[in-house]
Amino acid sequence: MTASGHRTPALGLLPADTTEDVRARQPETAVLPIGSLEQHGAFLPLTTDTVIACTIAGEIAAAHPVQLLPPLTISCSHEHAAWPGTVSISARTLHAVVTDIADSLRRSGIGTLILVNGHGGNYVLRNVVQESAGSGTRMALFPGSADWDAARARAGVRTSSHSDMHAGELETSILLHAHPELVRPGYESADHVADERKHLLTLGMAAYTETGVIGRPSLASARKGKELLAGLVEAFGEYAALLGRDPRG
Repeated sequence: MTASGHRTPALGLLPADTTEDVRARQPETAVLPIGSLEQHGAFLPLTTDTVIACTIAGEIAAAHPVQLLPPLTISCSHEHAAWPGTVSISARTLHAVVTDIADSLRRSGIGTLILVNGHGGNYVLRNVVQESAGSGTRMALFPGSADWDAARARAGVRTSSHSDMHAGELETSILLHAHPELVRPGYESADHVADERKHLLTLGMAAYTETGVIGRPSLASARKGKELLAGLVEAFGEYAALLGRDPRG
């Protein structure tokens, strides 16, 4: 739920703005959730990263006057290809799609784009933001690692960011809070730690986990999920101030 009491966009729930709504608000910043379609163990859905990105973006939109865009639901999940249901696009395709969206927004008068990334494997998004300098569109990638670290500390997440890689304490907590109906039984006994993952990009996830889980979902709670989201909304204020006027001010 957002601060205003409305469920954040996820799965089939999309922003309901009309053209007149956007014209009346005249937003300067757009927020694009970017998720994935990939395995998340036996207890979280394939759409987990998309749901989380939409949830974060929805909380931001409830607190700031931004234009909330529908999510990109398939991205770079090649390391999860060993599990059925996982679907990927290439990094160059993701780069092209995000760049095209930024160009389209700029033509419609929105010059700032925040990429709310829910999947750690979307490495190319850093390059998209890096290359945006001088393009006419100001871009940022959110949340950054420091934002996640602060939110994790606030929520009392016990698993380190390195150990909590996939379908672990953090992701399960956010879904337990925002979309508990999507969490199936079994997370309480699904812990699997694989801190030595030197060749992950070469060998894929299957070399380090049979279940698809790397982390400690048994430590997850709805309370932690609520605090994680609150911490991220607070952190977004710094981005708003950096990229233009502070919407809160």
